[in-house]
Amino acid sequence: MKKILITGANSYIGTSFEKWISQYPDDYFIETVDTRNDLWTEIDFSYYDVVFHVAGIAHVSSDPNLEDLYYKVNRDLTIKIAQKAKDQGVKQFLFMSSIIVYGDSSCFKKVIDIRTVPSPSNAYGNSKLQAEESIKSLEDDKFKIVILRPPMIYGRGSKGNYPKLAKAARKLPIFPDIDNERSMLHIDNLCEFIRLMIINEESGLFFPQNSEYVKTSEMVKLVAEAHGKKIKLVKVFNWMLKIMSNKIIIINKVFGNLVYDHSMSEYKEDYQIRDLKDSIKTTEI
Repeated sequence: MKKILITGANSYIGTSFEKWISQYPDDYFIETVDTRNDLWTEIDFSYYDVVFHVAGIAHVSSDPNLEDLYYKVNRDLTIKIAQKAKDQGVKQFLFMSSIIVYGDSSCFKKVIDIRTVPSPSNAYGNSKLQAEESIKSLEDDKFKIVILRPPMIYGRGSKGNYPKLAKAARKLPIFPDIDNERSMLHIDNLCEFIRLMIINEESGLFFPQNSEYVKTSEMVKLVAEAHGKKIKLVKVFNWMLKIMSNKIIIINKVFGNLVYDHSMSEYKEDYQIRDLKDSIKTTEI
């Protein structure tokens, strides 16, 4: 039985993973500790085989007043917890980084491959990248580190842009039909990938994603259909949105392009258990 400690209470990914592996009661034991105070420093990590670190500031903000907090939480706290895990004999440490270490999406096709060099465009991405670089130095034969750089994660109860798009899909009669591509990752696919990382005692840098790229308008259409509604996709606004995407960040986030080359996300076991249509249905119904 693998004994797992999740550092970061009430996180979307942490709670989702805890529910996911509850279907394997004989294979995993899991507990969670809050890291918003110093009580985690009193926990004896030596009891656990794995520390899954999910605590962090999850969403990008342009507020300069938050910059120090990004580094304090996303970088410094990660390093402290990883060091404690190593010192107390934990065998594996999993860290949730992000595709954002490669910068923002683009109105042009943007494909990330294994040769692409990270280039963060904000404090969120930079704090994640600095955390990665710092904890890598802790790895040795007895302390394995898994770094995950997932794209946008979505699923029932998720935050960020997906629920906003889903709300629009339920209410709007029309939606812009822009030919973009995005890598995305349904929460069930992510949870299964994490489970495989643990059971196979992996180490290294990984890029899990859905098996299909997502076109925003097609995803919105699937959401509408899941609720028995029809939404018409139109191209009449495309020229305006492309011009505005260079000036308005949210438009670029919704209609921009940002994908991993599929080869980066292959794994020896299947974790992409939900295709796009099934994932939308599971999320919405």
